[in-house]
Amino acid sequence: MLIAVLGSVYLHLQKRSQNRPSSGRSTSSRLGFSRRPVMVMAPLGIVTALELTFGAMFIALLIWSLANYLYISFGNLMMHKPDEKVWQARFRSVSLRVGYIGNVCWAFLFFPVTRGSSILPLVGLTSESSIKYHIWLGHLSNALFVLHTVGFVIYWWMTDQMVEILEWSKTYVSNVAGVIATVIAVVMWVTSIPRVRRKMFEVFFYTHQLYILYIIFYVLHVGSAYFCMILPGIFLFIVDRHLRFLQSRKRARLLSARLLPCGAVELNFSRSPGLYYNPTSILFINLPSISKLQWHPFTVISNGNMEQDKLRIFVKCQGSWTQKLYQQLSSSVDRLEVSVEGPYGPTSSHFLSHESLVMVSGGSGISPFISIIREIIFQSTQPNSQVPSIHLICVFKNFADLSMLDLLLPISSTPPEISKLKLQIDVYVTREKQEPETQDTQKLIQSVWFKPNPSDSPISPALGPDSWLWLCSIITSSFVMFLLLLGIITRFYIYPIESTGIEVYHYSFKCLWDMFLVCVCVFMVSSAVFLWRKNQNAMEGKQVQNLEVSTPGMSPGSWFCSEGDRELESHPNQSLVQATEVHFGDRPNLKKILFDIKGSDVGVLVCGPRNMRHEVAKICSSGLADNLHFESISFNW
Repeated sequence: MLIAVLGSVYLHLQKRSQNRPSSGRSTSSRLGFSRRPVMVMAPLGIVTALELTFGAMFIALLIWSLANYLYISFGNLMMHKPDEKVWQARFRSVSLRVGYIGNVCWAFLFFPVTRGSSILPLVGLTSESSIKYHIWLGHLSNALFVLHTVGFVIYWWMTDQMVEILEWSKTYVSNVAGVIATVIAVVMWVTSIPRVRRKMFEVFFYTHQLYILYIIFYVLHVGSAYFCMILPGIFLFIVDRHLRFLQSRKRARLLSARLLPCGAVELNFSRSPGLYYNPTSILFINLPSISKLQWHPFTVISNGNMEQDKLRIFVKCQGSWTQKLYQQLSSSVDRLEVSVEGPYGPTSSHFLSHESLVMVSGGSGISPFISIIREIIFQSTQPNSQVPSIHLICVFKNFADLSMLDLLLPISSTPPEISKLKLQIDVYVTREKQEPETQDTQKLIQSVWFKPNPSDSPISPALGPDSWLWLCSIITSSFVMFLLLLGIITRFYIYPIESTGIEVYHYSFKCLWDMFLVCVCVFMVSSAVFLWRKNQNAMEGKQVQNLEVSTPGMSPGSWFCSEGDRELESHPNQSLVQATEVHFGDRPNLKKILFDIKGSDVGVLVCGPRNMRHEVAKICSSGLADNLHFESISFNW
């Protein structure tokens, strides 16, 4: 909790002084080794040196804790039945201590999924890049808890105490609550298996919402003392989750949409000037007309410096949810209700510190690189700026997918100047040997304009421009209030009952008090601060002018057609075409491309299918090129 508070203050000060870091290159070189992949293998995926170090420390913690628990418990064995044997008591002790180790995993389980965390940025992490840690901890903790439960069932069966499985003790932990928690955990665990999650995402999504019941029965089983062990992670997660809930209650102002021939969609939202975000940020959106519960993350492709009152996201139609969105936009719809959470992303534009950037994308993986290129375009217009050279490698299945390149240039009345950039784009179309004769890529881009609604509001930060400082106040105030109320309840309500020695206050009621007070304190403080900041955000939102923006009428796939007499629309498009080379029926030789790059500091960013990410990671970790600094952008590792 202390680290979360200090981290919020640090991030607030960093944000205020972050015009552009002057020591970016030295920072990059210091962190380069820790971020370099040292292992690429299933099922762990891409593991960096820093991850391997922390992973080894965590495993050492689990082994030491288990050994320490067993050493002490074996020296003080408790025989629960007169005829109980020593090995049976030890078997029970091992089963119990395995559950303790699972509790250690739970102490870290919620940190990776706290999207607005003030702890993750301190070690250079974002919520989307940390999901794999949540998955690892979830698998490990579930395995330990299942062993814990099965072990006790076997012990009770051996000692003829199967009735214990239904016990709900008044003075100790509840066994039946533990069984219920285990059943819920197994259901969540099975549906989170990658194969099940990909084929039946909705089943995975809805069963994962059972985590609320899981936490309740889990705390009722482990008791107040062990709840304190996992409290910080859950406390910070509840703060973040409630702020997300408050932000999503108001509908976002959706201005327009562009439907590309390749089946991709660009959604254009209005945003308040106080909203700050960095490239590669993501925005979670919910469309009640499709699903009232499902939230899906999409990459923000606009640049906050170039488009002061607009925020754009990229959606590639690949699943049932996105297909329904595309169908709605294709029909004559004049308004679309959308709720948003975020945006969330890195706290700095660290990629600007490299001398050159190589960005490898597969399909829709180009979306985070659009925001990076737009940021570099903006930085190149600033006086005395030094921006890295860019080599963008795009791998598409079909020629129609080239229409995604249209999003590289922001839509504005004044076209950006990109001739100063050292930009090279290599496009590989894998499923077609030559440019198709049918001109599908020259179809008009469909633009959909939505009617304004007074109830809709621009996207704004949940806590205003100084969000980190207000988050610090929420964490501090709510936690202090929790401790004070817990002390008051214990001293003036629970203690008088137990001090008589006649009656014992129910053990489970103490756990319920803990959970209730945590939720009440977080909800009260978070809601008060959110409403306090909402008025200022509303005033800023009224000042936003939602002017219509122009949209090109032709897909950029037509830029690369063989018609030599085609007149280009603008100089930026011309510069983009000159920098682009299209390769048909071929895949990039990534090893040759990366090893041939000169320079002492080359940032290698990859976003796309898992095999592509692993291939690039193996090349960068081979040790044959020390100048390559790898970074993967993906939800799946």
